[in-house]
Amino acid sequence: MYFYNFAMKALQFVGGSQQDLAAFPDPARRLVTETVHPSSGNVFLDLGYPEGEAAVLALRADLMGRLRLLVQQQGWTQEQAAQRFGIAQSRVSDLVRGKWDKFSLDMLITLAVRAGRKVELALH
Repeated sequence: MYFYNFAMKALQFVGGSQQDLAAFPDPARRLVTETVHPSSGNVFLDLGYPEGEAAVLALRADLMGRLRLLVQQQGWTQEQAAQRFGIAQSRVSDLVRGKWDKFSLDMLITLAVRAGRKVELALH
């Protein structure tokens, strides 16, 4: 992803790889002020969250994404998903809009189980 300031101020590069940076136009690439760092594999860790909190945030984000995908793949309306999950339709709206701050990891696990999914946690 690239952000371009039309006032020709320094550009900020937001990307995940040297390949992303290479795709930036050459004249603009010279204006990039940020260094590209390889990702740790956990965006929350990369953003500076403490290791434990970053792990929980990553789990929440992954589970929320999977639940949104489930709603989409099943073709459920928000009202149908609300009935399946046992929550209000407004909460389903929050879920599909990615409002992760409104859902604890416990609640996301509960929703997955109510949808007939099995949730497992593995330590590596």
